[in-house]
Amino acid sequence: MTASVLLQPAPPAAASLREELRANRTSTLTRLYQRTFPMVRRHVLERGGTTQDAKDVFQDALVVFYEKTVGGSLVLTCSPSTYLVGVCRHLWQQELSRRNRLPLSDLNEAHEQFPDSAEAPAAEPAPALAVLEYISKLGEKCQRILLSFYYFQQPLEQIAAENSYGTVRSATVQKFKCLERLRKAVRQAVAFTSAH
Repeated sequence: MTASVLLQPAPPAAASLREELRANRTSTLTRLYQRTFPMVRRHVLERGGTTQDAKDVFQDALVVFYEKTVGGSLVLTCSPSTYLVGVCRHLWQQELSRRNRLPLSDLNEAHEQFPDSAEAPAAEPAPALAVLEYISKLGEKCQRILLSFYYFQQPLEQIAAENSYGTVRSATVQKFKCLERLRKAVRQAVAFTSAH
């Protein structure tokens, strides 16, 4: 009986949150960010990540949270902040697993295939410039979004306005798609290099 009493308030809380997000999404998400992000940042930093890693994980979790809430599939048995921290912990664990699957020894072997910089012709770009090449191939809009968010650390609200997106969510989704395109291009280049 105690368990059912504790679980009964959850659906109205999710419904109430859904209405808050529909009525004033920016204010509601800002409030969630202010309450939750410091906990997420601390968790990520304690496990070898950076503040930027924490921002990326939190943003991904917020997109999942928002979509589930507005879509009506979110069932809360805890506070929204606790739910978001749990999602972030899971996402960070997945990211750590992904990073561990790409050991540094593979990168060192790939590096050994290239001649030393003293032997390299002057026309070849430095490795750091190679990443810029991939970014330049993404297209002007993706370049602008990624640089605005990651380099200039502009808020998504500002990015959405500057790029004529109707909502912050649209800008978030586009940023994620651009980042995935960049990751895919780099992975393909690494796989191609490893194969040859």
